[in-house]
Amino acid sequence: MSSPTKSPYWSELASSLSPYVPGEQPKDRKFIKLNTNENPYPPSPKVIEAIQKTAGESLKLYPDPSSTALREAVAKRWSIKSEQVFAGNGSDEILAFAFAAFFQSRNNGESAEPIIFPNITYSFYPVYAGLWDIPFEKTALGPEFSINPKDYAQSTGGVILPNPNAPTGRALDLNALKEIAHAQEKSKKVFILDEAYIAFSQGPGLGSMIPFINDFPNLLVIRTLSKEASLAGLRVGFAVGSEELIEGLCRIRDSFNSYTVDRLAQAASAAAILDSAYYDEINNRICSTRERVQAALSALGFTVIPSQANFIFASPPASSISAAEFLAALREKGILVRHFKQPEIENYLRISIGSEEDMDLFLAACKEIANL
Repeated sequence: MSSPTKSPYWSELASSLSPYVPGEQPKDRKFIKLNTNENPYPPSPKVIEAIQKTAGESLKLYPDPSSTALREAVAKRWSIKSEQVFAGNGSDEILAFAFAAFFQSRNNGESAEPIIFPNITYSFYPVYAGLWDIPFEKTALGPEFSINPKDYAQSTGGVILPNPNAPTGRALDLNALKEIAHAQEKSKKVFILDEAYIAFSQGPGLGSMIPFINDFPNLLVIRTLSKEASLAGLRVGFAVGSEELIEGLCRIRDSFNSYTVDRLAQAASAAAILDSAYYDEINNRICSTRERVQAALSALGFTVIPSQANFIFASPPASSISAAEFLAALREKGILVRHFKQPEIENYLRISIGSEEDMDLFLAACKEIANL
């Protein structure tokens, strides 16, 4: 049954929203799924063991509302205080809390400065802004979808950036991110850094900003275990920042749902965070596959944006069919990738990095579709 475009039972808010549309999760046939940036490798055996140990009589009891073991695992991994860690049901939930906690709404009776984020970025950001009635401005990207940190050093209502950016895969170095954090701290505005793909960012000057949260009291770093820890089906994320920022998130959570992370998820996530050796190995393998596939696509005539994520952003050869047609042709061959209809990127495809075998089949299909 199709959903109505409007209902007399909906609130004015519900009627005004344009919800986020996730990538296709097919049920009718088996596909090679390169469309939702899932990790192609299984979670750590220690994660499965932790779930098995926890799946018992204790499930009749509510989980720890503070996710203490999970927060302590994060604190141990990054040598920070557990009071500087917040846990939630995936990074999307934490992002929603963060928008409410740190960005000013129009309906507070004051003139709210707009927050800023790139015009090509994670498409949930304008959805959150609409949900909380937060004014926003989109900043244009530079050549090859690059981000200029000086664009985010102006007076604003706050800044949110993904690093690496999605769907482009481009990453800013640590000095650029510190420049943004410092500029926003001058006016006591929050800089939310969405590090969903940071585990795949490798190279000089690149990396997580978690080690610098004590230098910037306005910096909130949000991570998800969906990609880097092969736990997309578990839905756990965490945020790291000053105790002041963490308290702000807790105030929103505890006015919404204080028991956000269930017992199984808390145990599994703590085990995943502490098994860095396992995840470093599989994520390095993904990065190696990414480099190989980028080179192969370039050789086929694709325009490839250099990626620091677990996906590639590429445009089919000029002599070939459009990106939308390429998407359809890949689907006919049982391969799913992601296409965005936004004008600036409508001739690009976002291709998640799968296993070596998956990517070999993908490249063979691309060569066949492009008649090469």
